[in-house]
Amino acid sequence: MVIKSNKSDASVQKTGQSGRADTIVFGGDGEPQTPELLVERLGKLLAEGRLKPDAYSIGGTVEELETRMAEELGKEAAIWLPTGTLANQLALRRLSGTKSRVILQEQSHIYQDEGDALDRLSSLNAIPLADDRPYFTADELRVALKKAVSGRVLNPVGSVCIESPVRRQAGQIVPWDEMVAITDLCREEGIPTHLDGARLYMMSAATGIDVKKYSSLFDSVYVSSYKYFGSPFGGILAGTSEFIEGLYHDRRMFGGGIPFGYMAAALTLDGLEGFVERYGKAFAKAKELFEQLNEISAIEVREFEHGSNIFELVLGSNIDLSQFVEKLRNEGIVIPPASSDWEYLVLHVNTTVLRRSNDEIARGFAAAASV
Repeated sequence: MVIKSNKSDASVQKTGQSGRADTIVFGGDGEPQTPELLVERLGKLLAEGRLKPDAYSIGGTVEELETRMAEELGKEAAIWLPTGTLANQLALRRLSGTKSRVILQEQSHIYQDEGDALDRLSSLNAIPLADDRPYFTADELRVALKKAVSGRVLNPVGSVCIESPVRRQAGQIVPWDEMVAITDLCREEGIPTHLDGARLYMMSAATGIDVKKYSSLFDSVYVSSYKYFGSPFGGILAGTSEFIEGLYHDRRMFGGGIPFGYMAAALTLDGLEGFVERYGKAFAKAKELFEQLNEISAIEVREFEHGSNIFELVLGSNIDLSQFVEKLRNEGIVIPPASSDWEYLVLHVNTTVLRRSNDEIARGFAAAASV
């Protein structure tokens, strides 16, 4: 079973606004950021002297974030970009050079959700593997690499990209051993690799493998700064100093040289403080909670085979779905509503689960499931 399409972040933010400070929101990777909360956080950062203006995304707090994230990811340098789409595009343009083929997952964001930008904007030819699956194997990649150099016209692969977790596959991840095998093969073949790790920190919590260890496998890595660090937009692209050098020219060429990036950067830095520890506690707590929920009649929470922070919620046939969602909301618990966007109900784990005890949350689910 797979997710038919992504649920928009705007929709998730809207569902999280229930009016209670202790609301548990099982939608999205981070805590909902209302306009009031963003303004409050910016005011606090201003009072603390943590808002330092930049010049078209150069210097100031933007530079502080770039330095911090390069260290977080174990890379030599990093650049802040206003969107993850731009981060992926710039990474693959630079890594591929004059070699036009880019191998990636058919279910990846780059292939499914970026409007063929590789081809239209960068003359790069996306070669999708693993149709309707979370990942391709090293053996599948080996076959694709051979095909690229065995035709009548030599057309070698310029780069290989892995997205993990894969949101279109319910946040499932590429298993560590397979990721190592793929990147080892690419090194043997002299092909650079890029990690679309927008939700890298979710994957790290699920597997217990440090973000630096994941990052070390790849030549470049992108991490989102808005999905769970509490920024309204932005992301970080990291790699070697040589890789990052001069990328601010490409950023501006694509219209991404935002004049005042420092506010988003400061909010990201604020959200990053203590995040690994908080999220680790939240993930462990959620796993215990789901064990409790599975003891409730007509409720079952299932893990995906290669899951990260998204779990499937299965309800008994006697439960009215819309009433169940509304009853939960009355208990101060929000889940994404039934929608044609989803093939099934899902629960996203984020740090809002820390707001109340598991016993209290479980009682809320039990009350909602009562007929």
